[in-house]
Amino acid sequence: MWTFNPIFKTIIWGGEKIAPFKGIKTEQTSIGESWEISGVEGSESVVADGADAGLTLTQLLERYGAKLLGEKNYRKYGNTFPLLIKFIDACQDLSVQVHPTDELARERGAKFGKTEMWYVLGAENGARLANGFNRKVNPAEYEKLVETGEIMDVLNFNNIKPGDTFFIPAGRVHAIGKGAFVAEIQETSDITYRLYDYKRKDKDGNERQLHTKEAFEAINFDDTEGKPVEYNMIRDIPVNLVTTPFFTTNVWQIDHEVMRDYSEWDTFVAIICTKGSATITTDTDSKHVKEGMSILIPASCKKLTIVPDKVFEALETYIK
Repeated sequence: MWTFNPIFKTIIWGGEKIAPFKGIKTEQTSIGESWEISGVEGSESVVADGADAGLTLTQLLERYGAKLLGEKNYRKYGNTFPLLIKFIDACQDLSVQVHPTDELARERGAKFGKTEMWYVLGAENGARLANGFNRKVNPAEYEKLVETGEIMDVLNFNNIKPGDTFFIPAGRVHAIGKGAFVAEIQETSDITYRLYDYKRKDKDGNERQLHTKEAFEAINFDDTEGKPVEYNMIRDIPVNLVTTPFFTTNVWQIDHEVMRDYSEWDTFVAIICTKGSATITTDTDSKHVKEGMSILIPASCKKLTIVPDKVFEALETYIK
C-alpha cells in the first residue's frame, strides 16, 4: 500500500484549515485544495515513502498494472488512475458550477466527465452547500438568471454539519459555500464550467472567466434531487454512502480491531482518514495512519486489518 505527497493548491477562495488538519507545517497560504491521490496530468501524485518512493501514480500503474487497479478496472482505464481524491477548504463561497458527463467530455476531447461526492469534515456557523436546483428551471431562463445573479435563488441550499454527505452527478449545478471543509471523491477530471462567480476579481483585478455556453450544454435543468445522503453510522461496520458506476464509498467508525476481506474483490481501495489514527496492516505491509492521510491499497491485497488507537474514522472508496 502507498501514501503520497499532498499537492497543495493555492486558490483565490482558499483557507488555512488543510495543512493543520494534515499535521503539516507550510508557509503556503490560501490553500483551497489538497490533491491526495491524483492521476491528473500535470498534478500527479508522487509516492511518499517505501520501495516505490518518488514514482508518480502513472509510473506506479505502469509497474503494477492490474495488480494495482484490478483486472476489470485495468482493462477499462489502463494506466490512468480513475479517481481524484481531494480535501477542499472554502474560506469564501466557491463559484456556481457544473461538470460534464463522460459522453460530453469525450465529445470535447477529454477522457472523463466528472461525477463526484462530498463528505463534510467541518463546517463553520452558517456554512452551506448548494446541490441541484430547488425547482425545475426552464433553459430559456438560464442566461437571465446567470446575468442577474438570480441563479442563487433557484439553487437547493443545505446547511451542513460534519458527516453530511452529498452526491453530485455530472450535469448537476452545485456550489460549496464559505466555511465548508469537505473531502471530495470524483472521477479523474479537472473540467469545471463556472456559470456564476459573484463578479469576483482575481489578484490582477479581472473577473474570473465564466463558461456560460459550455455550462448550458452540460446542465440537467430538471435535476432537483440534491438532498443529503441518508445513512446511520454503525460502529465497526462499513456503512455505504454512495454506489455508482464511477465509485463506491463507505464510511467507517472503528473503536475495535476489524478485518476487511478483499479476497473476492477485483479493485484497488483508497482509504481517506478523516479522524483519529490507526495501524492498517495488509498481507504484505503495515502503516500507521492518522487524520488527513490517504492511502492506496492494491487490488492484489486479500485482507486488511485496522487497529485503532482510540476511535478511527475513514472513508473507503473503490470501483467494482
